[in-house]
Amino acid sequence: MTYSIVARDPESGALGVAVQSAVLAVGTQVPWARPGIGAVATQGFAETSYGPRCLDGLAAGMSAPDTLADALLTDPAAEMRQVAVAAADGTLAARTGTLCVDQAGHLVGDSFAVQANMAAADRVWPAMAEAYTATRGSFPHRLLTALRAAETAGGDARGRMSAALLVVAGTRGEPWQGRLVDLRTDRSADPLGDLGRLLVAADAYRAFDEAVTALYAGDPDTALQAVDTGLTGLPGEQSLRFLRAGALMAGGEAAAAADELHALLRDHPGWETVLRGFAAKGLIPLPPGVTLDDLLE
Repeated sequence: MTYSIVARDPESGALGVAVQSAVLAVGTQVPWARPGIGAVATQGFAETSYGPRCLDGLAAGMSAPDTLADALLTDPAAEMRQVAVAAADGTLAARTGTLCVDQAGHLVGDSFAVQANMAAADRVWPAMAEAYTATRGSFPHRLLTALRAAETAGGDARGRMSAALLVVAGTRGEPWQGRLVDLRTDRSADPLGDLGRLLVAADAYRAFDEAVTALYAGDPDTALQAVDTGLTGLPGEQSLRFLRAGALMAGGEAAAAADELHALLRDHPGWETVLRGFAAKGLIPLPPGVTLDDLLE
């Protein structure tokens, strides 16, 4: 029904799951992860309880093999399941039940596990392992590359419908912290293409967040560098352009900020309402003696 990869990034310690399937909204079923604890893919005739149960075991100090073995013991239909676990401590585990439908299998490598069932060919999961191992670049993009290799090797025998990518930080924190990437496409003719485009957008908006942080810290130069990085991935993105105008204004470049705002308002006049709201709250650092109307003349 599905192919997936779970992994731990040796450099950052981040943990991730990426999955594609010919079912609706696979991201609501297969991928599970908690910052600083682990990542789980539960598929086959999926039993979603494997996600929280395995993560609870890892949080209690169990290794990936032990927590998976413990979860399997209480499942009367364990032979129908395909489950993989990557732990923050570096341990890994995967199992393909005997009743998982062919082509089905898994491989455990150095810091990752790949698995597939109802695959079009028995090359699907080895292709994922090879692509992930050979690829360089950011961790989320390596996970996506593994999915693309699986699709090239045949993918799900039934076709394609949905995909998801979940990445969390390698250190523990509050439950609402540490979710680095959480993307999904629930029904699409090209789920991996959609997921790739969403990942590019996520990279750009991570730069947006960095720019906001820098701007509030009083560092407009760093903010401008970050927002320009984001615009490289999403040229013309209006929220990034609005933030760019703010960074220019904070850096004393009022004329350049005005040019940016004029261009933005030509594309979408509704931004004037937002701009005036920011100005009214003192969130736009206008030059002394200059009003917003002066700036927009």
